[in-house]
Amino acid sequence: MAGNEGLFGIHGTALALRSQRLSLLASNIANAATPGYQARDIDFGQALARASRGMDAGSAAESSVAYRVPLTPSVDGNTVELSTEQTLFAENAVQYRTTLTFLEGRISTIRRALKGE
Repeated sequence: MAGNEGLFGIHGTALALRSQRLSLLASNIANAATPGYQARDIDFGQALARASRGMDAGSAAESSVAYRVPLTPSVDGNTVELSTEQTLFAENAVQYRTTLTFLEGRISTIRRALKGE
């Protein structure tokens, strides 16, 4: 796992995984009209569990990617359901920002401690 595990706990890894998930969901949204495109997503809980057991965040994310099963199959084979992808993207973006805010607070506390405030 990352060398900053002791300082930031699992939050640094969670941030990396959320970033990778944002990229994957954005790719799904960008390919909503691409015939045959298969929507994918990262099982965040599974990836985080793998990373907490020592797997690199990138490898944990890659090994936790699965194809999404659409509720309404498309005639052209595309499995992207735009409303689902947009909702998941927005939720993950909020969670990403929350984790980032927590880490910024932790860094701010460390800076104040180093300055003797």
